[in-house]
Amino acid sequence: MKPRITVITLGVNNLEKSLQFYRDGLGLATKGIVGEEFEHGAVAFFDLQNSLKLAIWNRKDMAHETKVTLSASSPTEFTLGHNVDSKAQVDEVMEEAKQAGATITDTAYDTFWGGYSGHFQDPDGHLWEVVWNPDLENI
Repeated sequence: MKPRITVITLGVNNLEKSLQFYRDGLGLATKGIVGEEFEHGAVAFFDLQNSLKLAIWNRKDMAHETKVTLSASSPTEFTLGHNVDSKAQVDEVMEEAKQAGATITDTAYDTFWGGYSGHFQDPDGHLWEVVWNPDLENI
């Protein structure tokens, strides 16, 4: 399989609240909620980079579409990594997320491997890592 991931979809409990967090709070570009005319179809897409999109979709609709039983979510299933160019940018993004309503799970700190990292949760508990890695340039 050649990796061709183009969309990362997060299941959310409240589409409007998550839209406000990502669009208004973090400033991600979006056309807003689309597909409301279809049962189980309301979704919002956010432009990330290089044809990669972040989507938010109601968890119950995702369960319906995929024929998977709706179950409790766990924030430790995965993290989304947001790499930046400096320690200062880590602090800036963490503050932006906090102001948007994110829960800061750990404030940014110097990591054991030489980077600088902090974590926050979005309104549905999805974990984001904001990180500066001196060994990765131009991510």
